[in-house]
Amino acid sequence: MDREVVEQKLESLRRCLRRVETKCPADPAVLAIDPDLQDIITLNLSRAVQISVDIGAHLIAGMEVLPPDTMGQTFDVLAEQGVLSRALAGNLKKAVGFRNIAVHNYESINWNMVHSIVKFHLADFTEFARAIADRLNVF
Repeated sequence: MDREVVEQKLESLRRCLRRVETKCPADPAVLAIDPDLQDIITLNLSRAVQISVDIGAHLIAGMEVLPPDTMGQTFDVLAEQGVLSRALAGNLKKAVGFRNIAVHNYESINWNMVHSIVKFHLADFTEFARAIADRLNVF
């Protein structure tokens, strides 16, 4: 595992999360009608998911386990290896589902749901980053 690569990815993750936090309006109705905010939030949430998967895949590559078949399975493997809790892995797998909707079918996004993700689940990425940082301190 290349510690510097993971640290750079963690910093990119932090930037994405800050961008989402600062741009998400308090009222979901505002998000529903503002395409610029929609783009900023969707792009940065999608990046946060992708960066988290990339970090996870990087860690898994240094373990003696089978690689995951899907993006979501990355978090299952990390949970099985004791890097993440099962609950956090489950939440991050759901985030992969959001990313897939955002990337492949932009028109069907429910902006109230996106707002809810930001308000109630953005902390999942912070918890993920902490778990990875803790893992880095072990090596």
